[in-house]
Amino acid sequence: MNTGDTAWVLISAALVLLMTPGLAFFYGGMTRAKAVLNMMMMSFGAIGVVAVLWVMFGYSAAFGTDLGGGLLGNPLEKLGLQGVLDTGDGAPLVGTIPEIVFVGFQAVFAIITVALITGAIADRAKFGAWMTFAAIWVTVVYFPVAHWVFSFTEDANGNPTGGWIGQGMGAIDFAGGTAVHINAGAAALALALILGRRKGFGKDPSHRPHNLPFVMLGAGLLWFGWFGFNAGSALGANAVAGYAWINTLAAPAAAILGWLVVEKLRDGHATSLGAASGAVAGLVAITPACSALTPMWSIVLGLLAGAVCALAVGLKYRLGIDDSLDVVGVHLVGGLVGTLFIGLAADPNSPAAGTGLFYGGGLELLGKQAIAAGAVMIYSFVIAYAIGWVINKTMGFRISSADEAAGVDVSVHAESAYDFGGRATGSFVPMTEKRSVTSEPATAATTEVKVDA
Repeated sequence: MNTGDTAWVLISAALVLLMTPGLAFFYGGMTRAKAVLNMMMMSFGAIGVVAVLWVMFGYSAAFGTDLGGGLLGNPLEKLGLQGVLDTGDGAPLVGTIPEIVFVGFQAVFAIITVALITGAIADRAKFGAWMTFAAIWVTVVYFPVAHWVFSFTEDANGNPTGGWIGQGMGAIDFAGGTAVHINAGAAALALALILGRRKGFGKDPSHRPHNLPFVMLGAGLLWFGWFGFNAGSALGANAVAGYAWINTLAAPAAAILGWLVVEKLRDGHATSLGAASGAVAGLVAITPACSALTPMWSIVLGLLAGAVCALAVGLKYRLGIDDSLDVVGVHLVGGLVGTLFIGLAADPNSPAAGTGLFYGGGLELLGKQAIAAGAVMIYSFVIAYAIGWVINKTMGFRISSADEAAGVDVSVHAESAYDFGGRATGSFVPMTEKRSVTSEPATAATTEVKVDA
């Protein structure tokens, strides 16, 4: 065990966990004022449900002994994390760090992946339905896909027994372009289709972001945490981590410029929302590629991702798909751009040691990257659509039109983020008083507290 490596991965895990509250601010600022709490609650709900399932059986399903074909780990092998809890000299290791540290690092990846999906269903989803979807989807989609991409294990004879994408086929995904971003983006597209458009989609000006400082704060927290996301995936305090760190700086910086140029040429304005969205698009694109590209190619990738994602986001209005907060345009499209770009510009002298088309590697690596991206995208979309369809037909996934007009914060959580008109907007009432909550459509975002004698 190396204590320096262990310390770095523990810090990285904490950074990645911070990304989910950061995402809550990023998404929360992009919604209407009367939906911000629901948006943030869905991210915090993801933390609750995913962390519990990860400890129970998720880690084992993702990183347990392969059950065959590189498709799934044995979910019962490390049930409740049995077998990884020794903290003495016999503690099991993953590389140079204790396995229990690796468990925590991978847990926060699962959490942020599920939370990312929520941006596609802003303003109109039942919280209970979302929590049900999150529990099922992470179990039948994320845990298996994490095994496909991230599991690099060997049997007693040294033969590879890990996932079919990463170890079996040899596709490159250093930190989760497929398992995290394409995976979440495809599920987000499925749910956007299931729930349908918000009332006034593309016409109602109140659907504009209500708090751009929140958006920029959230983007900053995401970028800060992403250094743990990418550089932490080196699983050590080493030069590979430094390589990934520099690329995680260069690509999103270039993506900001790419997005803003598109905005200026298309709309006549470079916006703060565009800068924040561009940074996230660049972060998404460099995630799979941060160990495969030189910093100069990372800048090229960032410029490309920023421009392409900016154009992709605008398509939702033409296609009539209400991807509320641009999960598809940023995470699915950005994940595809980054994953496929590896096949073009992977440097054989980089830590990933892949050889892209531009370095004389032909189309072999590009083909592997395309298969990996396509397989995850199709699997996630189909299963997410099926789960969402069943939930919608049974418990219902979308709130009523009246509740949507009143505001999902009040109708679902009996709270509002802001004090409109001096009325009580939270859930606190002295213990000696009885409380009933009503929402008033006329004010659209108030919570009135009536106190009975």
